[in-house]
Amino acid sequence: MGNLVEALLQLSKLDRAQLYREFVDVSLLARAIAGELEQSEPKRQVDFLIEDGLVTEADRHLTRAVLDNLMGNAWKFTCKEPHGRIEVGTSPKQAIRTYFVRDNGAGFDLAHADKLFAPFQRMHKEADFPGTGIGLATVRRIVERHGGRVWAESKVGQGATFWFTLCSASTGVQEKGADPAQQTSNDMSASSRGK
Repeated sequence: MGNLVEALLQLSKLDRAQLYREFVDVSLLARAIAGELEQSEPKRQVDFLIEDGLVTEADRHLTRAVLDNLMGNAWKFTCKEPHGRIEVGTSPKQAIRTYFVRDNGAGFDLAHADKLFAPFQRMHKEADFPGTGIGLATVRRIVERHGGRVWAESKVGQGATFWFTLCSASTGVQEKGADPAQQTSNDMSASSRGK
């Protein structure tokens, strides 16, 4: 109960906290989170593939919270995989810079996706995957405060991909992606290796 109350308080603060935009190294934040996750369960075999050069204009602390929640979920839902895989990158096919966090974990049924980003709505039994049910609601509020959007793709047993966009403060429109010819899946680099 204490965890739920704390999560709700943090969620309510998102609407009141001032948003400070600056250039944020998303790749660096993702690698720091990957290191923390590995330290939390050093015996797990999980590969992190994090694209180089991901930089955005956003609130640093809120961007960190988005990655914490999405990568934390990916870590949680790959816990039953003998060899987990978590990727962080951007799509070269989108005109608007679109970030993703992808895993090869439990996945979920998209038929219930309408409740995915609502507080306390869960796609799995808590006995199987514990949590407060607040994380994705937090992600949505942060992304929307930046003028972006978030959505997911998944199949049961085949992992999940969470996509999100952010807004550029200088133009007031969503940030443009880099030249698609320069952004391929080969840009992904292994920042961590399974143990």
